[in-house]
Amino acid sequence: MLYPIKFSPILKDKIWGGKKLKNVLNKESDSPNVGESWEISDVDGDVSIVSNGKLKGESLKNLLSTYQGQLLGEKNYKTFGNKFPLLIKFIDAREDLSIQLHPNDELAAKRHNSFGKTEMWYTLQADDDSNLIVGFNQDMTAKKYLEHLENKTLTQIVNFDKVKQGDTYFIEVGRIHAIGAGVMVAEIQQTSDITYRVYDWDRVDDQGNERELHNDLAIDAFDFDMPDNFRVNYSKKENASNKMVSCNYFTTSYLEVTKALDKENKQDSFIIYICVDGAASILANGASVDIKKGETVLLPAAIKNYQIVSNKATFLEVYV
Repeated sequence: MLYPIKFSPILKDKIWGGKKLKNVLNKESDSPNVGESWEISDVDGDVSIVSNGKLKGESLKNLLSTYQGQLLGEKNYKTFGNKFPLLIKFIDAREDLSIQLHPNDELAAKRHNSFGKTEMWYTLQADDDSNLIVGFNQDMTAKKYLEHLENKTLTQIVNFDKVKQGDTYFIEVGRIHAIGAGVMVAEIQQTSDITYRVYDWDRVDDQGNERELHNDLAIDAFDFDMPDNFRVNYSKKENASNKMVSCNYFTTSYLEVTKALDKENKQDSFIIYICVDGAASILANGASVDIKKGETVLLPAAIKNYQIVSNKATFLEVYV
């Protein structure tokens, strides 16, 4: 009998990482530069391992091959097979991340045998005057972009958005973007680790080496005609799933729970609960799992009825 599943976080040291994942979200690490916590991952070399219940120690890959449509949903299993379609992360930027973009499915498959990387950000915390870079601040063409890139004036044409807790952004493939210093986000994305880095603030590592840039690949991946529709407006009605983003790759809702809430999974899909504030218990199939801020639970598709119990907890609720 499947039950609500938790996984051990996969922590990633980054040149720009900080201490918030440890100090705010209670991730365990001795590193001073933890930039990312991969909560649910099926990326080759970084596959999540179950941390609770009778399946503890099993890999997500093994769960997929064993439970198939019971885990993913029958429709999803026909589409994705033994490949989990989403990558869930927490990201802490002590310094500005590189300015980058991601390729679409067609380009990623052709070049990297990978999915593209459509993603969204939910801001967990932001220092005063922190920014996200999303899109351009003016009409853009490939010619104009390349001129600024060559002249090292890229920061003059990108859009800096002041950001606060709760602000949410939808980052489609082909859109230039970067998480700014002082910002911590939850990120929901297609399972892909393909990033085209176009500018890295002239940073060097402790050996004096700059990180690799991918400008030759990136130029074909841009969508210069994309409208400025990346800011997500959403309702915060209590004890109800308030839709934030719905696209071909995932649907995410804002859910604030203030009581014992009976839920029914009407989707032919797993559901992921990312706790962004407070604490709760999720009860299903006679099992109970506790979840608190900074933790993530995977509810297999076979679980159709369950209960979330809390006086105050806020979730991102995600399905495909």
